[in-house]
Amino acid sequence: MNSLLTIALFWLLSGTTAHNYKNVALRGRATQSSIYFEVLWGYLSAAIHANDGNVDSNFMHGSCSSTNIEDSAWWKVDLLEPHKISHIIITNRGDCCGELINGALILVGNLPENNGNNNPRCAEIKDMPSGSTQTFKCYGMIGQFVNIILPGKRVHLQLCEVQVFGVPVNS
Repeated sequence: MNSLLTIALFWLLSGTTAHNYKNVALRGRATQSSIYFEVLWGYLSAAIHANDGNVDSNFMHGSCSSTNIEDSAWWKVDLLEPHKISHIIITNRGDCCGELINGALILVGNLPENNGNNNPRCAEIKDMPSGSTQTFKCYGMIGQFVNIILPGKRVHLQLCEVQVFGVPVNS
């Protein structure tokens, strides 16, 4: 009984409980290596579609970002200040082509050089089915930039939502 009370007290007094973490990507500035424009339907797949709070996985609804087909395509959100990142939740495209994201790296750090693609790895997306949402733990990594890159692949990078849960380092 004493150990249960101690654990509960520790949880209540700790400064970074789970409920303190918010989706800080919503206020961040998203960019990507290129912007895919679908001519027939006129869809502009800007980076901001991946951190707008809309988890719809249907690309045709205009809620996803996409780069052109290119080598090592990347997407980045600048959180505007360093954050302690707990976890990142990614929603994959659901209406087609979901396998394209497999092999992507999730990077977190403070280095702006090379568009943030030199930052340390939080996780790798190994096998993410179409339309699925997966959580990737970053275990308190510190960073202002969160990148997703497909190193060494020549494909579109398509993301329907990227949620970054963290707290500012200076809070």
